[in-house]
Amino acid sequence: MTTSQRAVDLIKNFEGFFTDAYLCSAGVPTIGYGSTMWSDGKKIVIGQKISLDNAEKLLLWELRNKEHCLNRLYLNQNQFDALMSFVYNVGCGNLLKSTLYKKALLNPNDVTIKDEFMKWNKARVKGVLTELKGLTKRRTEESKLYYEQI
Repeated sequence: MTTSQRAVDLIKNFEGFFTDAYLCSAGVPTIGYGSTMWSDGKKIVIGQKISLDNAEKLLLWELRNKEHCLNRLYLNQNQFDALMSFVYNVGCGNLLKSTLYKKALLNPNDVTIKDEFMKWNKARVKGVLTELKGLTKRRTEESKLYYEQI
């Protein structure tokens, strides 16, 4: 399965586009549509810039490289897209260790998966795990998409 344009648009909406590298709320250098690394594996550093065209290419490259995280799950397109937005934000490693993933592996239609999305609405801000309104909104939208009927 591959990421649809709907998921790309969802990610772009929540990440926003930034030409100049900046520190995200978790203190990680980020650029474009939330990228923390270039396609050559080098980390983003403050002072770097990216064009809109290159940011779009980098986003699509990242999505293709993260799709493997979901290859053990039997998902419909909406479920896949919702989880791709999630993975893009938290990373494959965090997904694979999560209860959300374990529940989706056992039964992708488990209604309690919604609760698992909502557990991921926090980030470390100055060392303190803090609920972020933007992440709460993102997780709400991801869970809505996950359960939306095709």
